[in-house]
Amino acid sequence: MPSTLVHVAVAGLVGTALLGAAFDRRAIAVVLAAAALPDLDAFAGPVLPGAHRALLHTFLFPALLAAIVLWDARRTGSVARRWWDDRGHRVAWVAVAGVLLGGILPDLFTNGVNVLYPVHDTFYRVNGELLLSNQRGLVQTFVELGKSGVGTTETVHYSTGVDPTPGAESANVERRFYVVQSGFELLTVLLGFGLVGVRLWDDDRSGPGADERR
Repeated sequence: MPSTLVHVAVAGLVGTALLGAAFDRRAIAVVLAAAALPDLDAFAGPVLPGAHRALLHTFLFPALLAAIVLWDARRTGSVARRWWDDRGHRVAWVAVAGVLLGGILPDLFTNGVNVLYPVHDTFYRVNGELLLSNQRGLVQTFVELGKSGVGTTETVHYSTGVDPTPGAESANVERRFYVVQSGFELLTVLLGFGLVGVRLWDDDRSGPGADERR
């Protein structure tokens, strides 16, 4: 499953693409941090079985954040506007996108999240293949009729370094904190952080006083 570093890297791509003129160090830092938020539910795992990939990976979490941003945008004393002037709400909306696109969807598209927890306690995953065969025609295994979900919080446990095994753990249990688990994840990390770095460098080079520095 994607590590938190991979989630943050995906959010780097999202922030670089969507922040526009609001992009700066502080704004992209907010988007990157937002993408890491869903993985905090791993710390609830030891006391709430099945919490990881459910408690903060539910689509209801970014929906709640979006509702807060929308409410704040309509207030006279907007917090986002006070922090970032007119750029505030763009940064806030892109941060919500970072939660959904960077923090939740990579897990959904690998081995599953509990998309409507706690309203509906079922883990779903979108993972498979799409191919064109000279014998079978167009074949896809992402959506298969008759298969609805991969379990509930009572039956599904995603191992993390915080909560490696369900229930009581032995004293010598191995705790693995993954950084990257495949070449594709490494590529994602390099692209995400590389593009953020290039954008920051370009903004510094072309920012106020750039003509004088040249």
